[in-house]
Amino acid sequence: VQLQASGGGLVQAGGSLRLSCAASGRAASDYAVGWFRQAPGEERKYVAVISWNGAASDVADSVKDRFTISRDRAKNIIYLQINNAKPEDTAVYYCAATRLSMDTITIITDKVLWGQGTQVTVSS
Repeated sequence: VQLQASGGGLVQAGGSLRLSCAASGRAASDYAVGWFRQAPGEERKYVAVISWNGAASDVADSVKDRFTISRDRAKNIIYLQINNAKPEDTAVYYCAATRLSMDTITIITDKVLWGQGTQVTVSS
C-alpha cells in the first residue's frame, strides 16, 4: 500500500484546512488509516484514525473539538478536516495505514505503513 498525503499549507489562526491521504495498491481499502503530526523538536504524535470501512473512527482528545477524520471509500481517500486552526497545530502531518484493527495503530507499530508528510503552518 502506498500513501500520498496532500493539502498542507499556510493558514491563519481560526481558519480551516483539509488534508487528504490517497491510499493505493493491493487491498488498500482493507487498511485502517490514521493521521499523526510532528512539530519541530517534538516526537510524532497521534491525531486520528478511521477503520477500513469508515464505520468507526477516533480523534485525539486534544483536537477532538476541531478535527474530523473521514473516508471516501470509492476514491480511497482519507481526509483530515482541521477547523479553527491554532498555531500549535503547526507540524508535518503524516498519514499511516495498518491492516490490523484501527485500535492498534499506535501500539503495533511495526505493522504500520507510512506516507510522506505534508506541512501545515498556522500563523497567528
